[in-house]
Amino acid sequence: MRFVSNLPFATIDEDVTVPMSDGVHLSARIWRPRSSDAEPVPAVLEYIPYRKRDLTSVRDSLHHPYIAGHGYACVRVDLRGTGESEGVLTDEYLEREQADAEEILAWLADQTWCDGSTGMMGISWGAFAALQVAARQPPSLRAIVISSFTDDRYADDMHYMGGAMLSDNLAEAGTMFAYATCPPDPAAVGERWREMWHERMEHSRPWVLEWLRHQRRDPYWEHASVCEDYASVRCPVLASSGWADGYSNAVTRLLGHLDVPRKGLIGPWSHKFPHLGEPGPAIGYLQEVVAWWDHWLKGVDNGTMDGPMLQAWMQDSVPPSTSYEDRPGRWVGEPAWPSPHIETTNHPLSRHRIGAPGETADDTEALTVRSPLSVGQFAGKWASYNAPPDLPYDQREEDGGSLVFDTEALAEQVEILGSPSVDLDLSVSEPVAMVAARLSDVAPDGSATRVTYGLLNLTHCDSAGNPRPLEPGKRYRATVHLNGVAQAFPPGHRIRLSLSTSYWPLAWPPPRPVLLSVHEGSSTLNLPVRPAREPDHLPQRPFGEPEGTPPLATTQLTPPEQRWEVRRDLIDYHSALEIVKDRGLVRYEDIGLDVGLRAYERYAAVADDFTSVSGEATWTMRFHRDDWDVRVETRTVLRCSETEFFVDATLDGYEHDRRVFSRTWNETLPRDLL
Repeated sequence: MRFVSNLPFATIDEDVTVPMSDGVHLSARIWRPRSSDAEPVPAVLEYIPYRKRDLTSVRDSLHHPYIAGHGYACVRVDLRGTGESEGVLTDEYLEREQADAEEILAWLADQTWCDGSTGMMGISWGAFAALQVAARQPPSLRAIVISSFTDDRYADDMHYMGGAMLSDNLAEAGTMFAYATCPPDPAAVGERWREMWHERMEHSRPWVLEWLRHQRRDPYWEHASVCEDYASVRCPVLASSGWADGYSNAVTRLLGHLDVPRKGLIGPWSHKFPHLGEPGPAIGYLQEVVAWWDHWLKGVDNGTMDGPMLQAWMQDSVPPSTSYEDRPGRWVGEPAWPSPHIETTNHPLSRHRIGAPGETADDTEALTVRSPLSVGQFAGKWASYNAPPDLPYDQREEDGGSLVFDTEALAEQVEILGSPSVDLDLSVSEPVAMVAARLSDVAPDGSATRVTYGLLNLTHCDSAGNPRPLEPGKRYRATVHLNGVAQAFPPGHRIRLSLSTSYWPLAWPPPRPVLLSVHEGSSTLNLPVRPAREPDHLPQRPFGEPEGTPPLATTQLTPPEQRWEVRRDLIDYHSALEIVKDRGLVRYEDIGLDVGLRAYERYAAVADDFTSVSGEATWTMRFHRDDWDVRVETRTVLRCSETEFFVDATLDGYEHDRRVFSRTWNETLPRDLL
């Protein structure tokens, strides 16, 4: 990254208080040009719960001063109940959170240094917030810039992919259980810090409890899911994501459904801003963002809407690996979405083969599979958070417990762009069952690199809001939608479809092992093919080199630790995936604060006992300066029977190693066709 120092901006307003209508005060950091005191500028808001004063301060220092240096007031606000903001955060995307955002925008538009127009930007929660608030149409909001987001909170977030519960449902709940119970910094809020901290701990609960109360699509998830009413978004949208991210689908959905000015960008990246994109190549994203704001907030005619509606990184073939520094490939552009250049080709499944389009397949006897719980141990994370090795490994071990269908060796390169799907004619042996479908690139040496995948809880075949138990032995039609991707399969390689009845621990398995029968002749793989003869339709101006302002200084006081281990005991058949993400102790030099963050996840099972599966998410967060030394420890464990889920959780707060708060939860919730 090329660092651009200061530019013409010179003012940072620290720990600014933003009053809410109910008396709660939120905390903001504001970067703005010195000239804005006399010459007001547009304001750009990023609104997230991840602690502006420490945990996101280095990342924030790369892009907010950069954008401010181009003539904007950039504002980072901690959500109610996080960082130095008052109140309590009890769940994600609540009505109160969105109402607060509207009040913040109104407050910004009314400041003497703001010209009355505002934008919102962010990644992940910040992007969710921007899109959800845009749908509420606050009067000052002129445009948004969003990365790594969804428009569908139920089926395309870390919760219930295709109605199947993801293990990230537990992992993310564990993350927020910790973040929402951390103390504010006394250097910012004074002696009130302890009162604010205890209020947060007293009113907190493990978030997974609420998420487990809503196992089907219902009004809880429909709230703030923009897919319920795309027409509610009336401002221009610049949307981006990465193929290694869990949020690879929403960009094209927005392009296809919104009727406002819009642009889409999808690279090879994990859950990162494109200027920090890993795997690379990263791009000069902040230059694109500034051009977007200049056009929509300042009225500059700079050609930002020229060129294709969607630019996507067409990934070349690579050997399987749990991490990549760079993904080879090229940028391609599409003038609209759905693209007139994409042809959906339907390939019949027959005798473990993927047939050619138009080929006739016999309705042979059904092929069957009952996958062991070991299928999925090399699946990686639902979303790569750039914590290698969190990408899927060689799929041959997974394929041993799956139904596998291959094409012939390809005579010429095949490129896909979009979301593949699988139409299945199937029957199952149990009333609750799931299908995991994986698409892989198989090299001549047999190694298999997963390209994309999809899940479907088969009780949701007809409706995610009204699932129904399956009748064993009855034939059903089901469509499994795989995540969007752009991938080139070279000559000599084969395309592989793999079907399994479990995918643990990426997804929670059904209550009992399931025998799946697939009738080949009436089942098809559907590929969104971008013909090789199609030009790339790229704009004349390529992406620039990644830029940003110099980051805040930090010192690594203790080393970080990262582990991702699969363990199998062949005596008692116990297996487990253990993940450690430990940042070590880091000093934030500008505020003299030492911060430690350690997360531990464990996903276990015994043999093929589907009721033995369990997940654990444990967090420790420590804050130290001079004689101030506090830490929060949270632990959430999820277990199950055939009919129930069991949640055991603890929250402990410490001052100087003395426990000053402790609470335990032990709750049972029914399984709802899951």
